[in-house]
Amino acid sequence: MFIICLDLEGVFTPEIWIEVSLKTKIEELKITTRDEPDYDKLMKKRLKILKEHGISLKKIQEIISEMELLPGAKEFLDWLRSKTQIIIVSDSFIEFAMPFMKKLGYPTLFCHDLETDGNGMISNYRLRLDDMKRKTVLALKKLNYEVIAIGDSYNDMGMIKEADHGILFKPPENVVKEFPQFPVTHEYSELIEILSNHLNLK
Repeated sequence: MFIICLDLEGVFTPEIWIEVSLKTKIEELKITTRDEPDYDKLMKKRLKILKEHGISLKKIQEIISEMELLPGAKEFLDWLRSKTQIIIVSDSFIEFAMPFMKKLGYPTLFCHDLETDGNGMISNYRLRLDDMKRKTVLALKKLNYEVIAIGDSYNDMGMIKEADHGILFKPPENVVKEFPQFPVTHEYSELIEILSNHLNLK
């Protein structure tokens, strides 16, 4: 039996931090897991920048509420959920992700959460589990699932490498060059074709 693990940002939604960077005009917030493989280093830098500029969780949530899914994302997910089970496995946070979950029809989401202080500023982040994406795939394999993992960034590579089948979707060139062993797709139609072959769909 198959189960598919998919990243959220870059697969179904635009990159949240890039949008925050554009709306706040803070260039440093454009750096994402597509650029920086050390997630802890990246998040600590982000929290420091938010504090320096007085940007609250509420402000970020307001920006997210105006964001839309990637074109075709909902239709692709609807197709996929009609064929097999899926889990969105994200290094984002529940406080960021819920507006997107509503737009996607509330699929299962594994992600992290944030801590805030009395002024509504993000003071820290809590990982559900270190190396959660890879360990999610490991746990599913122990339950005798055959796992397909789909993502675009450095932080997805643990689950993509651990899965029975890994697929890159809209990855940056640096990721493609470092991980040439995985098929690269840029459109949902390409994903549907590869997944149809794996799932033996006619």
